[in-house]
Amino acid sequence: MPAVGSETATGDAGARPPRRRRFRTFWLAAVLSVLVFGGGFVWFVGTLPMIESGPERQADGIVVLTGSAARINDALDLLSNGHGTRLLISGVNPTTRPHEISRLTPAYERLFGCCVDIGHEAANTVGNATETREWMRKWQFKSVIVVTSNFHMPRALAELGHQLPDVTLVPFPVVSERMRSESWWSNPSTARLLFSEYLKYIVAMARLRLDFASA
Repeated sequence: MPAVGSETATGDAGARPPRRRRFRTFWLAAVLSVLVFGGGFVWFVGTLPMIESGPERQADGIVVLTGSAARINDALDLLSNGHGTRLLISGVNPTTRPHEISRLTPAYERLFGCCVDIGHEAANTVGNATETREWMRKWQFKSVIVVTSNFHMPRALAELGHQLPDVTLVPFPVVSERMRSESWWSNPSTARLLFSEYLKYIVAMARLRLDFASA
């Protein structure tokens, strides 16, 4: 007659190895996920230009996505130097009027009377892309120089490319003085900014892939 409890003991002993394997598999998957995610972030930051250079070519138009005064100044400079025939400032606060922006950039004030359009509809990058698409169609442009911060450029190009698949996008990334002068990992606020943008980029790419798959 088998000893009392022998069946239970044998069952417990047989159950422990699978439980340990599941535990190890879980932690291995977690570690690999962290490594892949962290490696993706390093790759993302490594692809960002840290030195400003002129656009690779001229284009029909120029669009600047609002966010800092430096972006608008650079876009107006490109327009003034003939890199495009017209400029869209996308995502301007609805209460801001063109003359208010022109007063902040007196060297380019003359351009606001002929060649600058103000977009008030966009509230985010998706809105910027939609606003730019309508503007491009209005002027029948086939190429555009995109002006935005270097860390924002990957997501901006992805959203614009989704809305304007037949348009040539020419990036002009604006690099802040802080990013030019110091390593991003030495400044917690810069590191947080880049990591936040990396997360937004991942979400945007996932959404765009789903949109493409469902189309």
